[in-house]
Amino acid sequence: MFTSVILAAGMGTRMKSEMPKVIHKVCGKELVKWVIDASKKAGAEDVVAIIGHKAEMVKPVIENDAKIAIQAEQLGTGHAVMQAVDFIKASKGCVVVLNGDTPLIRPETIVEAVDYHAATGNSATVITAVLDDATGYGRIVRGDDGSVLKIVEQKDASDEEKKINEINSGMYVFDAESLVSALSKLTPNNAQGEYYLTDTLEILRGEGKKIGGFAIKDNDEIRGINNRIQQSEAEAIMQDRINKYHMTNGVTIINPSSVFIGAEVEIGQDTVIASNVTLTGRTKIGRNCSVEMGCRIENSVIADNVDILNSVILDSEVGEGTHVGPFAYIRPNCKVGSDVKVGDFVEIKNSVIDDRTKISHLTYIGDSDVGKNVNFGCGTVTCNYDGKDKFRTIIEDDSFIGCNTNLVSPVHLGQRSYIAAGSTITDDVTEDTLAIARARQVNKPEWDKNKYSSRKS
Repeated sequence: MFTSVILAAGMGTRMKSEMPKVIHKVCGKELVKWVIDASKKAGAEDVVAIIGHKAEMVKPVIENDAKIAIQAEQLGTGHAVMQAVDFIKASKGCVVVLNGDTPLIRPETIVEAVDYHAATGNSATVITAVLDDATGYGRIVRGDDGSVLKIVEQKDASDEEKKINEINSGMYVFDAESLVSALSKLTPNNAQGEYYLTDTLEILRGEGKKIGGFAIKDNDEIRGINNRIQQSEAEAIMQDRINKYHMTNGVTIINPSSVFIGAEVEIGQDTVIASNVTLTGRTKIGRNCSVEMGCRIENSVIADNVDILNSVILDSEVGEGTHVGPFAYIRPNCKVGSDVKVGDFVEIKNSVIDDRTKISHLTYIGDSDVGKNVNFGCGTVTCNYDGKDKFRTIIEDDSFIGCNTNLVSPVHLGQRSYIAAGSTITDDVTEDTLAIARARQVNKPEWDKNKYSSRKS
């Protein structure tokens, strides 16, 4: 049992952004939310995020996921943790201090660090990493017994200390009581007037308490995001993790390097994801689906056995056995039933399409309630907008809509309605009725001859 304290108050000036760094995203999720979620999955009883720079932008993103402490002035990492001291005092176990810009930290690593801390009886444990090239990082200087004697910054390191390749990740596990005591003794003994969290280690060691170091297995986990290049590198690593997770669970991804799958996407077994597919938000895709090249699906629920070809689906539901595309556009708030055909160049918006209906091609259905077994001919349009207000169209079961038909809303077609091709329907049609709404055909004999003769004269 532990409390997680996440440092998320910094400006992140190297991102060159109007947004605080910690709410930039990797794989569709804010940096700080990756850290919050990792803490919760690791078993944190409480998660406290310390925010400061543009707190009004950060708070709405995390307020439902973490408790919040405010660092009004950014006076160093030690000062930041001081803002959470009341939460730390209430902690029933140890305290894990994490950085809000390290989205690659895994829950398993947090658990291992906490377990190591408890097993060794440390008052503080530094989470470390061993790098091939440690230039620029604070070095971990260990004693003969393996305990951490000190952390030496690059500029202060001796030639011998610069050879050390174990570095400080900036993440720690503390005994709560020891941390509270050490924070109360921090002083800003530096030119910047800042309180450094690393100074608490010297304070605790000076009191004869044990400081340990836990070296992580995967150095990628400590990657901090300071600029857009590092953000893109983290995105690639996280996307690789996400892809491997789905493939391990029975999903085929044809060309993993070309797809984007968001952090919260769920995909069923035996589904195939082709190249250049984008799946974002809280999308759920069932079993045995085929999502072909070029599809974009966002915040949508796709049932089992659905085929989607080069189409866009946003904030909608698609039922089992339905075929979508190619080049279909299902806009928000649609519910498409089972065994429906949504063909090429079909657009659906804010509509319900019931089972076994066929919308094969070149059709627009907006603000409509469509029953079962309805057939739409090519070029059908529901005219749902009069320039000021929108109206709904109701089409009941087993109706047949001929090609090149305009349905001017509000209009209601009863069961087994038949609409003749080329009609513009402005009045309701009762069940079992054929509606014809078009001008009578008129043939003009010798039209071509007369047309050209009149020009010559």
